[in-house]
Formats: sequence, C-alpha cells, structure tokens
Amino acid sequence: MTALENATYVPVEEVAQQLSVKVSTIRQWVHKGHIPKTTYIKVGHTYRFNLNAVVQALTAASLAELEEIEEVGEGEDI
Repeated sequence: MTALENATYVPVEEVAQQLSVKVSTIRQWVHKGHIPKTTYIKVGHTYRFNLNAVVQALTAASLAELEEIEEVGEGEDI
C-alpha cells in the first residue's frame, strides 16, 4: 500500500476543529499556500485533508519561520 492509500482524509471542519481555528482560516491557509497541496485532495468543490500531514507541514513552516527570525536577530545589537 502507498502512503496515499494509508492516509485518512477528513473534511475541512474537522481540520479547523483539531487546530482550534475557524473553517475560513483553513480556507485562507489553503488559498495562500500555507497548507501544501500534497496534504489534501480536491474533488469538485470538496476538500479532504490528511490531518497528520497538515499538522506536520504547519509545524515545519512555523519552525522555519522561527529560525529565520533568530537569524535576522543575531546580527542586531540590543
């Protein structure tokens, strides 16, 4: 079985609930590319998300953002 076959896909409402945000926030994150296309499937107007992959992608993005902030801050004297 491939990873795609093993993945459980859930509706946008469940992703929002698990992340404690509004459904509109999840939709904005998809539109802005914060949630990678590899973490969901779209059939017509319906999205289904691999919740584990979404959480991993958002966590990785947050860590990368923090590292970037630290690198910028290292050159500054306070």
